[in-house]
Amino acid sequence: MRHHEHEPSIATACVCHALAVRAAPLWPIVKASGRGRATKSTQPADPERPLPPSLPSPHPLPLCPVRSPSQASPRAASSSPSPSGSAAMRTFHAASASFLAPPAPHLHLPPVAPALRGGLSAKVPVPAAVASRSRSCFPPSRRASRRRRCSRAASSGAAATVTSADDAKKDVLIALSQIIDPDFGTDIVSCGFVKDLEISDALDKVSFRLELTTPACPIKDEFEQKANEVVAALPWVKKVEVTMSAQTAQPVYGGELPEGLQKISNIIAVSSCKGGVGKSTVAVNLAYTLAGMGARVGIFDADVFGPSLPTMVSPENRLLVMNPESRAILPTEYLGVKMVSFGFAGQGRAIMRGPMVSGVINQLLTTTDWGELDYLVIDMPPGTGDIHLTLCQVAPLTAAVIVTTPQKLAFIDVAKGVRMFSKLKVPCVAVVENMCYFDADGKRYYPFGQGSGTQVVQQFGIPHLFDLPIRPTLSASGDTGIPEVVADPQGDVAKTFQNLGVCVVQQCAKIRQQVSTAVSYDRSIRAIRVKVPDSDEEFLLHPATVRRNDRSAQSVDEWTGEQKIQYSDVPDDIEPEEIRPMGNYAVSITWPDGFSQIAPYDQLEMLERLVDAPRAATPAVASS
Repeated sequence: MRHHEHEPSIATACVCHALAVRAAPLWPIVKASGRGRATKSTQPADPERPLPPSLPSPHPLPLCPVRSPSQASPRAASSSPSPSGSAAMRTFHAASASFLAPPAPHLHLPPVAPALRGGLSAKVPVPAAVASRSRSCFPPSRRASRRRRCSRAASSGAAATVTSADDAKKDVLIALSQIIDPDFGTDIVSCGFVKDLEISDALDKVSFRLELTTPACPIKDEFEQKANEVVAALPWVKKVEVTMSAQTAQPVYGGELPEGLQKISNIIAVSSCKGGVGKSTVAVNLAYTLAGMGARVGIFDADVFGPSLPTMVSPENRLLVMNPESRAILPTEYLGVKMVSFGFAGQGRAIMRGPMVSGVINQLLTTTDWGELDYLVIDMPPGTGDIHLTLCQVAPLTAAVIVTTPQKLAFIDVAKGVRMFSKLKVPCVAVVENMCYFDADGKRYYPFGQGSGTQVVQQFGIPHLFDLPIRPTLSASGDTGIPEVVADPQGDVAKTFQNLGVCVVQQCAKIRQQVSTAVSYDRSIRAIRVKVPDSDEEFLLHPATVRRNDRSAQSVDEWTGEQKIQYSDVPDDIEPEEIRPMGNYAVSITWPDGFSQIAPYDQLEMLERLVDAPRAATPAVASS
């Protein structure tokens, strides 16, 4: 993020937003770009007509936080390997933003400028002549006393305006809007984190709840501290009570999921497509790291021919049990983490062909009663065969973590796995390079060479790289049944997995937010807004255009390619009833006639786009 010496405050954003509301044209012009063609609306925008004050501004100003070099985010990782013997993480992206937007410097405003509620000073540009007159009229001592009187007047004015609970709630929300979520880049009020806001009858006590996206949020303590500080700073507040909570575990995808997967928020695949590189070690230690951060976690061992989970953990119950009533598989549990493996099925060795293996994997994964989980870590088997395709089709994978070793031979197979996930629209969020180095005699040695992990990062654009050293304790933990992060939670290896866990939590939150807002219907302009994940471009589509270009079997004959649905069959004023995400690649759109259309992002990018948004009869809030 680019650093500026002076940054607009919250008040500035409010003032500029109000000015933009009065000066902006009624309907924004959205330029068409990319592969789609642009179409002109039948109702062009009128640039001379001002926007009514009741409508929102088409050009909202984002609240950009500023961070000084000393305000390092607790989630930011080191940018270079540690010179000591500790395991290190390398990252190839900009550091996260700070959590609290800094206040604007004091300016001498004209006497007619009203004070904002809460004592926030508005940072409005002052002409040089006005500033010069201000300096000449008030000597330094008098200017200082004037500033003190203005500050006291603003504080007393803010306290006097709190005459009702509604005004008090507005003050609290304005104060909390200064706290910026570094993952989403917006304030916690806009993110919808503030819940159950209550004001006492005496208008002096405030209580509210911050509902985060995951209980494993690595900065939940910072959120709680900042929320207490900014609300307690209000002049009328005497007591603040903040309660922290997390959203209920539920998938972001709207498709018909198997019953066992309907209460799982994120599914993480740990893969390498190469055997013997340490996938199971990374998967198990990552799962227990996430559990240590406060999340509800499960592990699924997807390797039928060589299951590793029974060796790497030591649960008391080593056999899977089926519920006789629901016919659901009950997972075994070890140190609070649920787990399922074919090795716990009591069937001995698996001697079966590919289709049978896919059926076993499907049954173990989808018929297990996982309950509510924040993260399900899947230990993928080697290769890119039927099992991988089955898992990617059955389970809506949120993200993938790639494991490799420094050898070139490992990179060749890992590259195949990354390409497979790319085709299946599963984002790879991190690379773990195992067995990188060891330290001896004050020096660091790389017995297997260097560069494989870095090559994966650079060639495929994966933002995070983590190095794991050669450690006898890490190898022994896989044989003793106690994960390394559990046996030595303060060790160097545990710190690396802690950084990996923070990265997974951050990236999953970003992916869920991008997917949930990728496609929405804006009723105020009667257009579908599309912003494909990992793209900065947003464009508009006419609903009728989307409906007429459906490519499913109900609209197009699969044998002849003949279009079944005709142009006149779809009315021009059709509107979608519901839009739900379908994984990382498509959305499901429900139309008034009951038809459910699956619209891939690639297809939406090819459709004709709107240049001028059509005008709505009555303004309404955008819905999705």
